[in-house]
Amino acid sequence: MPHPPATPHHPDALEHVLQDQEQLHAIVRRLKRAHGQLGAVVRMLEEGRSCEDVITQMAAVNKAINTAAFTLISSNLRECIIDPAMDADEVTHKLQRLFLSLA
Repeated sequence: MPHPPATPHHPDALEHVLQDQEQLHAIVRRLKRAHGQLGAVVRMLEEGRSCEDVITQMAAVNKAINTAAFTLISSNLRECIIDPAMDADEVTHKLQRLFLSLA
């Protein structure tokens, strides 16, 4: 079901774009690292590496992606709650659902 369109009185928290450039760069760096790790997982499988080695690397990829996602959500939450145009309760509820989707 689509979201209702954002209006000046009802901005959509999920449409927020992260403004904190330091956090944004940290998230991008983490995801680029995870991208490289995922490529290593594929190579390990193709090379016939042990299951234990592959799973260990996959766990590292998973942790990097989840950490990036949690950082993005928490940074957005902080920015949205500070913004007086946003409904803090609505923002909290929507971003909390995103957190739970990662669990």
